[in-house]
Amino acid sequence: MGRTAALTGQGALLGTALLLVLCMGLWATALLPEIVTALAFFGLAMLFKLAPAETIFSGFASQAFWLVLSGMIVGQGMTRTGLGARMARVLAQRLSGSYTLFIAGLVGLSFLLALVMPSNLGRIALMIPVTLALCDAFGLAAGRPGRDGAVLAVGVATPVLSAAILPANVPNLVMAGSAERLLGVHFSYLSYFLLHAPVLAFVKGVMLVGLVVRLFPDRVTAATRDLPALPPLSGAERRLAAILVGTLALWMTDSLHGLPPAWVGLMSAVLCLLPKVGVMSADAFGQVSLRTCFYIAALLGLVALVNATGLGERLGHALLAVAPLEPGAPAQNFAVLTGISTTITLLVTANGAPALYTALAPEMAQASGLPALTVVSIQVIGYSTLFFPYQAPPIVFASELGRVPLARAARLTVPFGLVSLLVAAPLDYGWWRLLGWLK
Repeated sequence: MGRTAALTGQGALLGTALLLVLCMGLWATALLPEIVTALAFFGLAMLFKLAPAETIFSGFASQAFWLVLSGMIVGQGMTRTGLGARMARVLAQRLSGSYTLFIAGLVGLSFLLALVMPSNLGRIALMIPVTLALCDAFGLAAGRPGRDGAVLAVGVATPVLSAAILPANVPNLVMAGSAERLLGVHFSYLSYFLLHAPVLAFVKGVMLVGLVVRLFPDRVTAATRDLPALPPLSGAERRLAAILVGTLALWMTDSLHGLPPAWVGLMSAVLCLLPKVGVMSADAFGQVSLRTCFYIAALLGLVALVNATGLGERLGHALLAVAPLEPGAPAQNFAVLTGISTTITLLVTANGAPALYTALAPEMAQASGLPALTVVSIQVIGYSTLFFPYQAPPIVFASELGRVPLARAARLTVPFGLVSLLVAAPLDYGWWRLLGWLK
């Protein structure tokens, strides 16, 4: 009996390892659409009985899944009512004074939209058409370096700067969901923002503007009169604005009332769909793309499977054998953990990295002597340090919409990744020490 159980355990371990390599490889290389790989994970894991169904499908019970779904619904409301385009136009029209101001405004707007529209791809779909219209009005025609710079400023700022806002992108949600599932760790919206925003959003935002202006130099002409006039604010826009203000207020005060961001977001989505109160009919739910939601559920299910079969512990031991983690060495531990997260992001992209890193977090916390919350949080620095466009689907999506070749996009992402690692990461270390997260 004992021998049979041992063989079964070894078989599950081997099967999980093969499934991990298969899924992460397909997600990283995009050889198959991500939804196909996600469904294949569920099918193969259940077919070969690698774990109970409640483990494999645990991602659907996570807050991350429901936050992504609600973000999709609210994002569709922003698009359908025109409120998103209005916000972009009103702010961007004031940025025609100089090319540097224009790029800075686009970067800042990309970050501000992340506060109220928790979907990277949704923000890209909203911002790129507005950006191109502004480029045309400002004299940045097709083929001008400034046009490529404007598109890439939005494309890179959207996934990178939003890492400082907990519910604003897929990697954050995978990290939070995995940490909740594996470690019982819960993140507060405001404390997370305080920890990451000063460097990951503001400092890196300034660095991004400087690199875009330097690598894609150009100038703008003040021709906002060529843009069509905005229609009066509609009732649906007013109602959606009220919903967004209330949602943001509840997110920022979660430490006071204890309501998790996911359920606040879900109720905001319900309000958007309610007859008369909402901003679109319930039938609009049929237009919501569930691909990203299933992708999140599959990633979290894979993390749970890796943990349940003991593969995470095995990988953690192998990694710790070569990673110089030791108690009482905060600078060394911070550098090593950041390097691990950055390397994993290069291999499996920013969306897949949190799933793999968080599965190893218990072993790394024990070896470093750092609290589990600190170890988990350090990975944000790594997966927001991007060297190539393939590491973040929003950059690829923005390049496609803006007709910027990926090789040209890499002219920005490579130096931005290097500067982030050499300048932003040490600043982060100093900020974390000041806050008492590293001792």
